[in-house]
Amino acid sequence: MSWLERIISKTGIGKKPPKPKEEWIECKKCKEQILEGELAHNAQICPKCDHHFRMNAVDRILLLVNPDSFVECDANLVSGDPIKFKDKKKYKDRVKAALKKGGSTDSIVCGTGKIGEHEVELCVFDFFFLGGSMGSVVGEKITRGIERAIENDRAVIIVSCSGGARMQEGILSLMQMAKTSAALKKLADRQLPYISILTDPTTGGVSASFAFLGDIIIAEPGALIGFAGPRVIEQTIRQKLPEGFQRAEFLLEHGLIDQVVHRKELRERLEQLLSHMKNTPIPSVPLDPNG
Repeated sequence: MSWLERIISKTGIGKKPPKPKEEWIECKKCKEQILEGELAHNAQICPKCDHHFRMNAVDRILLLVNPDSFVECDANLVSGDPIKFKDKKKYKDRVKAALKKGGSTDSIVCGTGKIGEHEVELCVFDFFFLGGSMGSVVGEKITRGIERAIENDRAVIIVSCSGGARMQEGILSLMQMAKTSAALKKLADRQLPYISILTDPTTGGVSASFAFLGDIIIAEPGALIGFAGPRVIEQTIRQKLPEGFQRAEFLLEHGLIDQVVHRKELRERLEQLLSHMKNTPIPSVPLDPNG
C-alpha cells in the first residue's frame, strides 16, 4: 500500500457514507416490531395484523393514481398569520418548522391525476403537517380543485386525514367548512361525482363538512371518524361508549358510510366506481322547503 493509499484509508476519503440504520416501529394494534423499510414497502400496513398506519400525502398519491400522471396545483399557497396567534409558540414559527420538515407546503396536496382512464381532481391531506389541520390554505386549495373539476368535467376525490379546523386561524379556519361545502354544491349541480375517502383520523371541522358530503363515502379499516374524540364524549355524557365506537367498521354497520376498503384495493375500487358514476348522471335532488 502506497503512502497516499494509507492516508486515504485513514481519512475515509472516497468511501460511501454509511446508510442510516432503519428504525423499529411498534404496531399500535398487535405490538409487533416492524422495520421502517418493511412498513414503507407494504404501504404503511402492518404485515402481521393488517393495521393501517398513517401515510403522508405524497406516498398516498403514488398509491392511488396511475404512475407519472399526477400534476400538483397551487403548491405556492402558504399559510399566513392572519390573527397573529401565539400560544407557547408563534403560529408563523409552527408553520416554518412544518415547512422545514419537507414534503408538503401545507396540510393538503391537490392536483390532477388519472385513475385508470379517468382524469380526476385529487386532494390528499397530510397529517404530518400540523396534524392535517384545516386552515384558509386548505379550504382554498380544495375549492380551486372543485372549480377545476367543474371546468373540465372531472370527478373530485378528497382523502381526509385531519384533526379538524386549525385553531391558530380562528374564525377563518371555521369559514372553510362553509366555503368547501358551497363549492361541492356547485359540483353536485353539474352532476359530477365526488368520492370522499376517510382515513385515520377524520375528525372535527373536516368531518362536519366536506368529508361526509360525498356521493360515495369510503373509509380505511380501523379509521377513527367522528366530530369529538371518544374520550371527550365519555367525559361529557359520563357513560362508557360501545367497543369500536367511531371506528370505520362501526360507522359502516350503522349506515353512516358506504364502504370500508383495504388500502391496497383503493385504486381498483375507485376505478370501478368512477366507471359507473361517470357514465350514470347523478340526479340533483332539489331541497323541499316544506321539509
